[in-house]
Amino acid sequence: MQSSPIRWYMTAPQHCPYLEGREMQTVLVDPAVSLEDHHYGHLLAQGFRRSGQFVYRHQCPSCQACVPVRIPVDLFRPNRGQRRCLRRNADLTVDTVMHPDLDEHMDLLRRYLGARHAGGGMEHTTRSDYVGMLNDRNCGVLLTEFRLGPRLLAVAVTDHTPQALSAMYTFFDPDVPERSLGTLAILHQVREARRQGLPHLYLGYWIPGSEKMAYKTRFQPVEGRIGGAWKRLPPD
Repeated sequence: MQSSPIRWYMTAPQHCPYLEGREMQTVLVDPAVSLEDHHYGHLLAQGFRRSGQFVYRHQCPSCQACVPVRIPVDLFRPNRGQRRCLRRNADLTVDTVMHPDLDEHMDLLRRYLGARHAGGGMEHTTRSDYVGMLNDRNCGVLLTEFRLGPRLLAVAVTDHTPQALSAMYTFFDPDVPERSLGTLAILHQVREARRQGLPHLYLGYWIPGSEKMAYKTRFQPVEGRIGGAWKRLPPD
């Protein structure tokens, strides 16, 4: 990283939100830097991720529990449960939109956060926060809506680079858990990456043993960046 013209910042140690009793430090790309999409694509391959205006990688001196993961889309085959998910949602329409109804999205996002992530720090997400999620850092963003008739059930925010897609954030109606809409969104993103001839879909971080993150290794094959190299991971 020393040879890059981009400025880097290291956060001070803070409480780890994933593992009790541990501290977390994060490397941040200077938020003032306007990244080109191909630069961000290279950063994804080095284990970085985007959250709104921040492009970051966890880099904790005494812990390497957070593993960046990605799906090699040409090798992926849905398992039995994922095939059931596709059949269960065959009645939905899926569209990529350029000009979403932000009020409709914010209503769904607030319901999702209140039901699934209460107390997690995002429940006070504002409209401007959400717009920043869609527009920051100059990477291309695909915004996909999943609807049952006129009813919005899920939204997937996907970063697009020349090298890969990255599943940045997905939120969905908490009142229809039987539809497994989070799984459906990933299956759609895999299909979209394959359609575009892109080799990978990045899924962010995975922590071995974390129940909330276990779903990521159910999309087999999946690779994790460990010790600076991408390696095949077994199902959790």
